Amino acid sequence: MILARYACDPALSRGRRYPEAPAPTRSDFQRDRDRIVHSTAFRRLVYKTQVFLNHEGDLFRTRLTHSLEVAQLGRSIARTLRLNEDLVEAIALAHDLGHTPFGHAGQDALNACLKNYNPESAGFEHNLQSLRVVDALEERYPAYNGLNLTFETREGILKHCSKANARHLEAREPGGVARRFLDAPDSFHGRQPSLEAQLANLADEIAYNAHDIDDGVRSGLLSLEQMEDVALFSQYRRETLQEHPALRGRRLLFEIIRRMLSAQVYDVMDATRLALQKAAPSDVQAVRQNLPLVCFSKEMALQSASLKRFLLQNLYRHRQVVQTTQAAQQVVRDLFEAYMTDPAQMPQTHIDRFDGIDTPHAAGAKPERVVADYIAGMTDRFAAKEHERLKGRAAFPV
Repeated sequence: MILARYACDPALSRGRRYPEAPAPTRSDFQRDRDRIVHSTAFRRLVYKTQVFLNHEGDLFRTRLTHSLEVAQLGRSIARTLRLNEDLVEAIALAHDLGHTPFGHAGQDALNACLKNYNPESAGFEHNLQSLRVVDALEERYPAYNGLNLTFETREGILKHCSKANARHLEAREPGGVARRFLDAPDSFHGRQPSLEAQLANLADEIAYNAHDIDDGVRSGLLSLEQMEDVALFSQYRRETLQEHPALRGRRLLFEIIRRMLSAQVYDVMDATRLALQKAAPSDVQAVRQNLPLVCFSKEMALQSASLKRFLLQNLYRHRQVVQTTQAAQQVVRDLFEAYMTDPAQMPQTHIDRFDGIDTPHAAGAKPERVVADYIAGMTDRFAAKEHERLKGRAAFPV
């Protein structure tokens, strides 16, 4: 496929932090994707969860299945828009590598632990942790820490970054992946990354909205009747039943979600084409100086926002989910306290990283950051087992 002029061309990549000879049969972005798939952190995603924790059932989404869904959606859209599919896939597969066990509950608890231990701490940001994983924490190569990915993949992984952390990164990598956040009007919006990074970000939103509906209904916490309050869902339920009036149960839900996904994908394609026609970026650098160009139409953006509000109120804040969330956060707090009190409870390889240097590009770090790295790398089931070993009780009784 011939790439659009504003797509990322691997031949024009800003390169890797440690120069390497090109691969004979793969582009740099294909090589990034392959390194991510073979990484330890990627394998762990199979036992890290989204909304429902690993012990609650085998059929709910995990970070791994979510990442694969994001990659599939992203590639489909990228092909139509003549963007670089390999780069979109690499970013999609890596975007959740830094997530803690127990989803956002674990992230919030670990952030609070770091802040409480040291008020000057940068805290915990899962996007920054994902970058930290690929830059420093993976140990696969003899000459450097991390996976040594290209600038463009790393830029897409760092979707959000606080100004404080951006300054921290910029000091060690001037003009690097954090530079765009320092030109921002606020802490979470800077200049734009590549179109491929923008696309991976929006594909992430489309994927988790759809599968949270599926998982919510499967769990019994949401009903199809409740979902009638969501315009995007009710529209395609009516359409489906008009064509298949006898359809019920899982088949009905799957067909509604399939149509929702298709509608959002085609909407992104059409809206992004219009935005690109209007902005007419000449190259990747012009994309970075522009407003976001990969987007929903105004109507679809409103419908997506309405769906997210519904899920927040009716699923993420459901009493049963909140109870499990609170138990998960206590596990993270207990683990952090236990390892800070007695580091010998961690493997020696982690203790060996205590050197007082806190940088995302070095193996060594302050003790609290090493502890956070260790906990963040855990799967749900390992964190629960460790908690039971240290505390002598099950955090999630059956």
